[in-house]
Amino acid sequence: MVKMLMRAGLAALVASCALPALAQQPSPERKSPPRDEFFWLGELNKASTVINSEQGLLDKALAPKIAKGIARVIEAGNQPGARRPSTVITFEPLMIKEAGVEVTLIHAGRSSQDMHATYRAAIMRDRLLALADQLARTTRTMVELAAAHRDTVVPNYTNGVAAQPNSYGHYLLGLAAGFDRDAQRIRETYARVDLSPMGTTVLNGTSWPLDRARMADYLGFAGLVDNAYDASQIAAADLPVETGAIVTSIALHTGGFIQDVMTQYAQPRPWILLRDEGGMTGGGTTYVSSAMPQKRNPGLLNGTREEASEALALATGPVFKAHNIPPGMPDAKSAKANSAMIDAGTRTLQRLDRILKALAIDPQRALDELNSDWTASQELADVLMRKYHLPFRAGHHFASEVVDYAKANGIRPTDFPYPQAQAIYRKAAAEAQLSPAELPMSEAEFRATLDPVAIVRNRATSGGPQPAEMDRMLAQARQRLDRHDSWIKEKRQRIADGLARLDGDFAKLVNAP
Repeated sequence: MVKMLMRAGLAALVASCALPALAQQPSPERKSPPRDEFFWLGELNKASTVINSEQGLLDKALAPKIAKGIARVIEAGNQPGARRPSTVITFEPLMIKEAGVEVTLIHAGRSSQDMHATYRAAIMRDRLLALADQLARTTRTMVELAAAHRDTVVPNYTNGVAAQPNSYGHYLLGLAAGFDRDAQRIRETYARVDLSPMGTTVLNGTSWPLDRARMADYLGFAGLVDNAYDASQIAAADLPVETGAIVTSIALHTGGFIQDVMTQYAQPRPWILLRDEGGMTGGGTTYVSSAMPQKRNPGLLNGTREEASEALALATGPVFKAHNIPPGMPDAKSAKANSAMIDAGTRTLQRLDRILKALAIDPQRALDELNSDWTASQELADVLMRKYHLPFRAGHHFASEVVDYAKANGIRPTDFPYPQAQAIYRKAAAEAQLSPAELPMSEAEFRATLDPVAIVRNRATSGGPQPAEMDRMLAQARQRLDRHDSWIKEKRQRIADGLARLDGDFAKLVNAP
């Protein structure tokens, strides 16, 4: 009688969830189903059936019937164009239709709260691994480009103004170091996401003796969320915020690099550009202006910056959704919204990878800019102090006076008259009451000190652009990327192994008589 009443009460709900016809044989060409909410609800129901029947929480005689019904629901949802319900209350009627109301016996000690928290964590886990993978690919492209330009000397900028000469490879390794910190943040956040909330029910557990560890193992989680209240009420809201901070950092690093390149695009003779692969259509890296024939607009740079801005906008969403609400509210928990945020970060990195592969760098033009803008002038003060023990500020004043004279008279560093440098030094020395009063550098040393290539080559600081340090940093960057790739492989394998164990044990129930 109880079963009849339960069936009657659920009839209307079930009727609206009719299943499509199942395929006789799945096509071997069919793609794997997406690991979306429907997928993970299926895995949760499979795992509950196996574990509860083995733990004595579900009648073993009913388990095969329930398993067959769940299998039909999953198979139906995997058909092209089929509905894939994304909530417990829309998935359950499909199971009832296929296996009868007895299928709800697997709901012992479960709640939509912990089930949804679990699939949200699983989906975020997958998306973080995809982001980590693309970050590694893009960073590796950047590191190899740095190796190719280990000895290419270019101007670097501070406060928007040309500052000092540097190796372009050294500059790129600096950017790669920022992305390495993003990779560290992903790994740290992943460790907090990779914990199973299942079995915590609404917020304080259950009287059913659930095997939470077995459930976590089947779903590929590394461990359990320890506190039942935290599982779906606190962590489910703050982990998206933490992930948003990672996406923010990636977008900011990308945007800063793009703006650096865009500065050169404003010049008549840039030393760095995108190789022109666009033509009139704009489908490549650049495209021709519709009105001005001379213009090659950097479409890929603009599009990547726009993608980075979109990622930033989405990354702020969890913060605004989660603030000023009591624990447990659903505002910041949407798997779709949080996946879109992470995916925007991944797309930003994909576009950045295209930019790096399309860069065209003109070393001679870069050197020409260096030699036209006195970016090597600090070296005068450094050499005077290091070799001749002149106080740095006095040497700095002398170098500054040289630059002022040169700019007022349109003189490039390579053409600056040595007698004029001597005269400026004598005046500076007299004002500061310095001895000796004559410039201690010979003309050859004066000119060598202003050579940007020599400045970069002769740096002695650990972490500098000199060849030996570049070789060391390149080797270490590659090693870090190799370790990161291994970490991604290990985490993906853990998930795959857990799901494979679940599939094997569930298949035994499905195939039981």
